[in-house]
Amino acid sequence: MPLSLEVNTGLPATTQLLTDGGDVRIQLDGQSGLNQYGCPPYPDTGLVALGSSTASVISEQGFAAADHLRDRLLSRSACEPVASIYARELDRLRDELKQLCGIPDLSGVDVVFAASGTDAHLIAAQIIDHAVGAPLCAIMVEAAETGSGVAAALSGRHFSSRTALGALVPEAMPLAERTIVVKVVSIRLINGCPRPSEEVDAEIAMLASAALAQGQHVLLTLVDVSKTGLIAPSPACVAALYQAYPEQLTVLVDACQFRISPATLRAYLHCGYMVAITGSKFMTGPSFSGALLLPPVVTQRVHRIPATLLHYSAAGDWPPRWQGCGLNVIANVGLLLRWEAALTEMRAFYAMPAVQVGEFLQQFADAILHRLECDPLFQLLPGAQLDRSSLVMASGWDSLPTIFPFLLCRARYGNSRVPLNREETAAVYRRLQQDMSHEQDRLDGVAPAALRAQRFQLGQPVLCGSRDGVPVSALRLCVSARSVVSAMGPTGLGIAGVIAQAMAALDKITWLIRVA
Repeated sequence: MPLSLEVNTGLPATTQLLTDGGDVRIQLDGQSGLNQYGCPPYPDTGLVALGSSTASVISEQGFAAADHLRDRLLSRSACEPVASIYARELDRLRDELKQLCGIPDLSGVDVVFAASGTDAHLIAAQIIDHAVGAPLCAIMVEAAETGSGVAAALSGRHFSSRTALGALVPEAMPLAERTIVVKVVSIRLINGCPRPSEEVDAEIAMLASAALAQGQHVLLTLVDVSKTGLIAPSPACVAALYQAYPEQLTVLVDACQFRISPATLRAYLHCGYMVAITGSKFMTGPSFSGALLLPPVVTQRVHRIPATLLHYSAAGDWPPRWQGCGLNVIANVGLLLRWEAALTEMRAFYAMPAVQVGEFLQQFADAILHRLECDPLFQLLPGAQLDRSSLVMASGWDSLPTIFPFLLCRARYGNSRVPLNREETAAVYRRLQQDMSHEQDRLDGVAPAALRAQRFQLGQPVLCGSRDGVPVSALRLCVSARSVVSAMGPTGLGIAGVIAQAMAALDKITWLIRVA
């Protein structure tokens, strides 16, 4: 639980703190010892992390950094309120985050820390709703591509039964008397293929125009990148709407996957868009490390922090100039430690030359796409080009795919493939993370004990429509900042080794399909 203003004489262990300061998703299951993303609060060196679109297990270096910061807090808290230390440490992380992201010179950009990407959406919607004089209409893409709690957060409802600061609340109940209208747009068809960008943009523009005509202020969410690797609506569509209605429309970029380069982030902030990020997806920090970046055009409009955020945001989560705005002076130490671990990963990643990062990501994508397209037990979920040409002059490493969603199939006669249903896919996902070296079956020769013993974590199954009336889900194999460092750093596996690990994960999946 968050700590209060008074001087503290002790702190829980790092493993406990890493599971504090978030909603119920971060709580550990009593039997497995894992959170709802399948991760423990300590390193698991035997697990191959390929699921950064969902979450990653904290690394040894990330845990060491968090543990060291916890010890520093403990020594200082004997003579100083821990909430004061908390605010100062977050201000240090705020400055380093800006430096790493290449935006230290963008004056007026504020960084608000949040327990999760969902919390960042809630904070964004609440500050805009209380800053504008008109009713708010939020427009977002489907929850399957962004997050199950995002619609509730944007609407001004509790999206969990416990808030980031530990308050027990009725899930789905409004934070205040007035809620926010939310409009949801699908970006994939029932067969899992992406909707044409022109269709998505047209629907977004129609919804925005209708809301504006009714006197509503529009909060438009642009997702970059979604759970399955899409950008929607197009940056060009969003820019046209924003330029046409700069006073009646606010843009929130959902970059919670954080699969964007510093140049892209900088461009969004230059446009005057809010940007939500997390350190727990591509950057592979521990689950529940979010942040909301506010450009000057927004901070000039927002004059106070609404009381609806009392249970979601602490005073120290905001830059110093915001303190004294009515939030509780407490310390969410878990959030602080998780961001410390995330910045450890970011430092290593941003030390890699951007050009070489792009070259590795291209090699990885070529190898994985070829395997998924050629193996009869896989069906690649179609994607779309990551087009930000209207936003940035030159494409960077973030124009390359880093999330590879695919269906699992049973091979039938000829080239026909029959996808597994959602329950069967979920079963493979779970078994993939287990040491199955003890399994004895007729396919021992196909899957030797060494492969069966390996444990792999992919992105959790994501709903992607149906095939022949059967609801299906896609697994997601992801490359992450940690993968890049391992491929390019002096002490990692090297490019061939990182790709070989991903191929081994696909090998184990094929074995699991055959023995199911």
